[in-house]
Amino acid sequence: MTTQLPEFLQNLRIVDLSMGWAGPLATRHLADMGAEVIKIESCTRFDWFRGWEASQSWIDANQAEKHPPFLAMNRNKKGVTLDLSTERGRDLLLRLVARSDAVVENFPSTVLPKLNLGYEVFRGVKPEIVMLSMPGFGSTGPWKDYRAYGSTTEQAAGLPHLSGRPEWPPTMVHIALGDAIAGLNGAAALLVALRHLKRTGKGQFVDLSHAECLFPLGAHGIAEQALTASAPPRLGNKSRFYAPHGVYPCEDGWIVIQAETEEHWTGVKALVGERLDEFDDPQERLARSDEVDALVADWTSRQLADDAMLDLQSNGTPAALVRKSKHLHRDRHFQARGVWDIRDREHIGRIPNAVAPYRIGGWALEIAWVAPTLGKHNEDVLVDLLRLPQRELDKLELEGVIGQRPRLREAAKK
Repeated sequence: MTTQLPEFLQNLRIVDLSMGWAGPLATRHLADMGAEVIKIESCTRFDWFRGWEASQSWIDANQAEKHPPFLAMNRNKKGVTLDLSTERGRDLLLRLVARSDAVVENFPSTVLPKLNLGYEVFRGVKPEIVMLSMPGFGSTGPWKDYRAYGSTTEQAAGLPHLSGRPEWPPTMVHIALGDAIAGLNGAAALLVALRHLKRTGKGQFVDLSHAECLFPLGAHGIAEQALTASAPPRLGNKSRFYAPHGVYPCEDGWIVIQAETEEHWTGVKALVGERLDEFDDPQERLARSDEVDALVADWTSRQLADDAMLDLQSNGTPAALVRKSKHLHRDRHFQARGVWDIRDREHIGRIPNAVAPYRIGGWALEIAWVAPTLGKHNEDVLVDLLRLPQRELDKLELEGVIGQRPRLREAAKK
């Protein structure tokens, strides 16, 4: 059965200038839901999620087509190369924008002006264009020109002061959390703006700040600081309100247990045993949480993680084993939900793709194709859509405006 995609996204075209994680994740959601997303790179300034450092040996080994993060963020998109630093490349971009509904970018705020591009320029060729801009700190304010990655904005939003053990310094999660959260917020903002465009015919500029997207994750810290003039303490995996609450060792891994009600506590006691009887008072449990944790850990360390999770869940206690990445592909729950779509990808072979995390009508959204190789859809877009003659396409490739292989910037200048 074919999934019924959102009708208002059909025949919508999005020009994706974004790179890395945040912007490409936002546009990937729209591509998954049926919008036409055209990803723009150049042969010398390609998406840095293809790889951090380019060398000729790296290029010769096709490493630009093998980096898992790029493959994960750019499925269902068309890939086009345009050197926007050239007059011809910029002109072709504007011709494409004139035939599109939205533009998405997540450059530092100084980049597009240097190329004589931006919202007002795009409006000049398409008055009703929607533009989503995703710099780290937004497009206004004293920090608007600061460069940032997801981890930078994590710090700017105050999250490291809420993470880690009490004796540690502020602790980062080290997964560029700001990018993933900004990407989800960007997808939602873009959906709203495109819905508004469909209903009113009016475009708009959407200004998104990665740092501000992270505020809800630290809402308890912001609220406590405002109410008490003090930040909440860092507690590691513990809770100020419940016990046991943490990550506990098992024979073959780790398990998370969160006993937040008396029913949950009763479920833990039934398994750990009478040694927990003296902690039936909730305040006593909190005051002596280290002792509680030691007794719970003594029990879990003699259990297989899967068995411990099932036993606790059967007793009504929230618990989950800590999955390793290598286990996710064969997890029976994810398999039952059809999470993994295995596809062939040029230069790399068969790879698992996680489908969109939502189901429409009970069905997963289809992955139409895997992430494009560099410039894979140049002809489809430039010839079929923009009506360039084939001889002009060949000339553009000869001049380096387009291409299908990375080039070192130093070599391109010669």
